[in-house]
Amino acid sequence: MMKQLSVFIENEIGSLAGVTNILKENRINLRAIASFDTPEFAILRIVVDQPEKAHKSLKEKGYVVKMSEAVAVELQDQPGALDGMLQVIAASGLGINYIYSIVIRDGKVPLMIINTDHLDKTAAVLKANGYIVAEQEDI
Repeated sequence: MMKQLSVFIENEIGSLAGVTNILKENRINLRAIASFDTPEFAILRIVVDQPEKAHKSLKEKGYVVKMSEAVAVELQDQPGALDGMLQVIAASGLGINYIYSIVIRDGKVPLMIINTDHLDKTAAVLKANGYIVAEQEDI
């Protein structure tokens, strides 16, 4: 399992840059980002190398931030790798709330970040089917 942050921002020009600037000022390396928006606001899901520091830094600047866990799974860079993993999850009766990826990992294979309502079960099912579930320090 690994930690991710959900950052709530207004859907306006420069709001994303405000978040990345805080990370830069605090020497926090952004590993993955996904944005889910509505007309009024957006939710950023981010993975960083120092999640606790990022959480504190963003809250101090007035952002609404939630830290949560997600499952990070290594996938081989080949056709069908994602489908195979998704089939295992579906066959186990687990639904995915959202998914995004970390592609650049210093020569390592990509990671898929997955959120379900049953993270421990999801990680266990994937491990039992031969998938490597990464930990925070692997990010």
